[in-house]
Amino acid sequence: MTPEDLERLRTLNRRQFFARSATGIGAAALGSLLGADAARGSALDDGLLLAPHHRPTAKRVIYLFMAGAPSQMDLWDHKPNLRELFDQDLPASVIGGQRFTTMTSNQERFPIAPSQFEFARHGESGRWVSELLPHTAQVVDDLCVMHSVHTDSINHDPGITFCVTGTEQPGRPSMGAWVSYGLGSENRDLPSFVVLHPSWSAKRNAQALFSRLWGTAFLPTRHQGVPLRAHGDPVLYLSDPPGIDAPLRRRMLDALREMNARRSEVVHDPEIDTRIAQYELAYRMQSSVPELFDLAGEPDSVLDLYGPDVRRPGSFAASCLLARRLAERDVRFVQIFHRGWDQHFDLPADLALQCGDTDRGCAALITDLKQRGLLEDTLVVWGGEFGRTTYCQGKLTRDDYGRDHHPRCFTMWMAGGGVKPGIRYGATDDFGYNIVENPIHVHDVNATILHCLGIDHERLIYRHQGRNYRLTDVHGRVVHDILA
Repeated sequence: MTPEDLERLRTLNRRQFFARSATGIGAAALGSLLGADAARGSALDDGLLLAPHHRPTAKRVIYLFMAGAPSQMDLWDHKPNLRELFDQDLPASVIGGQRFTTMTSNQERFPIAPSQFEFARHGESGRWVSELLPHTAQVVDDLCVMHSVHTDSINHDPGITFCVTGTEQPGRPSMGAWVSYGLGSENRDLPSFVVLHPSWSAKRNAQALFSRLWGTAFLPTRHQGVPLRAHGDPVLYLSDPPGIDAPLRRRMLDALREMNARRSEVVHDPEIDTRIAQYELAYRMQSSVPELFDLAGEPDSVLDLYGPDVRRPGSFAASCLLARRLAERDVRFVQIFHRGWDQHFDLPADLALQCGDTDRGCAALITDLKQRGLLEDTLVVWGGEFGRTTYCQGKLTRDDYGRDHHPRCFTMWMAGGGVKPGIRYGATDDFGYNIVENPIHVHDVNATILHCLGIDHERLIYRHQGRNYRLTDVHGRVVHDILA
C-alpha cells in the first residue's frame, strides 16, 4: 500500500466510508436505516449516531440561557428567615473558606442581604415563586425546579463557557454542536442548531458573548450554531445581491459543487463536504427562513399569550415565539442568550427590568408548546452560569443592594421532554449559601439533557489530537430522580 493510500485511509471519516461502500453490508445497513429519506436527499443521516443510544424522551431542546447569573435568592430560593438577619455578618462557618472574586475579596464585612421581594406559593405543587415572576408562577406545575446546581467557575466567561462546552477553557464544541453532531437534523431546510440574541433592559454594558459559545471547535463545522438576527436579513448574506436571480444562483452553486466535489476526491477532506452541504443549506434557507419569520399566520390568541413585546423584533418574547416555530419545524437545538443579569449593584431595579423582559415569554413558551402537544417531546431549560451571594456587594440599605458571583449553589429549571413536572429538587442551607440536599453539578445537567435526547453522554465521543473528548469530559451523571 502506497503512502498516498495510507493517508486516504487515515482521513476517511465514518460517513465517507459508508458513502463509498457501493456494495457490502455497510451500504445495505445504511440504506435500510435511512430508507426513502436518503433517496430524497434528506439531511436525516448527517449525525454520527444512526440511532439513539436509548429511547429518547425529547426530540429537541430549547435552552433559555440567562447570561450574567440570575439571583436565585430573589427569584426561586425563598429564605424568609434572613429578614431577621438583615445587615448581620454572614458567619465564617457558612462561608467555609470559599474563594471570592476580586470584586468582594477586599470587603471588610459580608453583610446578609435578604431579598426585598415577596414570595408566594403557586400551583398545585405549592412552589414558592418571587413576585418578579408572576407569569412563570402560573406554569410552575409544568416545571422541575432544581435548587442545588453548582459549578466550578466563579467568573462570567469561564462560567458560560463551562456550561455550554463542559470546560472553562475555550476550544471545545458547544452543547448544540455536540447534539447536532450526534443526532443530525430532521429538517433539511433549516440548521439543526440555531442561536438567538434578544435585547435586554438592564446593564447596557453586559458581558460579551463570543461566537465560540455556539461553535464546533474540532467537530465538523456544519454542526455550528447559526445566529438569527432580529434586524435586516435574519442570516447574513442570505439575500441574493442585485443582478443575481434564483436560476443564476442555482447554476453558480452547481458549478461550485462540482469543483468542490473534485477537490474532495483528491484530498478527502471532510470539511470540503461540509462546505458543499452548507452552500446547499443556505440556498434552501433563502425560502425557509423568510417563511419562518412570517408571523402572519399566528392567531391573535397566540400573540396575546406572549404579550405586546412579541411584535417588537429582537425582544425576548419574539425570540421565544420564534423558538416555538423552530421546534415545530424539528430544529434540534435552539439556544436563546439573554444578557444583562449581572447585578453587582442596583439589583432590585435591574432585576425587575430583566424579569420584565423574560417572565411572560418563558411562561408563554411553555403554554404554547403544551397546547400544541410539543412540550412532551421538547425539553426546555432555564438557567445562568452560576448564582449570586447571600451577602451584599457594596453598600447595603433596606431598598438597595447588590450580589457577587456564587458558584456553590444556584437554581435552574427544566420542563417537558421527559422531566417530572411540578417538582422541587435539591435544597440549600438556611442562608441559601451551601447545598444540603441532592447536589447537581453542571456536568450532571448536561449529561441529563443528552440523556433525554437518547444520548449516553459517555458514548458520544470525538477523538482529537490523540485523545477522546465528550461534552461532559470525564465527569457527569444523569439525574434520574428528576426524570419521569
